Amino acid sequence: MAAEGGCLDVLRFIHENGCPLHDSTCRKAAQIGQLNMLKWARENGCPWDTNACADAAKGGHLEVLKWARDNGCPWDEWTCACAAIGVQLEVLEWARDNGCHWDEQSCRYAAENGHLEMLKYAHENGCPWGESTCAYAAKGGHLELLQYAHENGCAWDVHTCFYAAKEGHLELLQYARENKCAWDASTCRAALEGGHLNILKWAC
Repeated sequence: MAAEGGCLDVLRFIHENGCPLHDSTCRKAAQIGQLNMLKWARENGCPWDTNACADAAKGGHLEVLKWARDNGCPWDEWTCACAAIGVQLEVLEWARDNGCHWDEQSCRYAAENGHLEMLKYAHENGCPWGESTCAYAAKGGHLELLQYAHENGCAWDVHTCFYAAKEGHLELLQYARENKCAWDASTCRAALEGGHLNILKWAC
């Protein structure tokens, strides 16, 4: 809790009185952008793992991420994905420029959050994408992102129509169907569960 609240004095006190430091301490310090706390934790033997980089990325704390990497903190694809979750394009670009791997999750979360510039950056720089990218664009109601993904060769499946119906995005569902996106009975079921009568009338 001390790390979560950014209270370095409290953290020092409880550590000096026998409370052990866990990797969650570094993670919380990175999450809230408390570089001094992170430095102190590491100086006092606190372990860390890939979550520290990921949480720094999600919060847009680039200086924390840079320090963590300079001091040997591991990272993986989740760092890039968390940058996308947090809509932190500058962080994503820095991570990629410095060798961080990424996977389909980066495109998926960029699509869900409606960040077209980030999705374009990811796609144009070789980030993999697939059906989940279109599905999450539909889930978030982001027609422009769905159009971009589809027009640039991203695959889609019944989940695109399912999420469009479930979240009440009729225009998006119509676009998907006009462009031959597959659907099935789950589309009507999703519209029913979501209480979207207009979609039920159009689709079913």
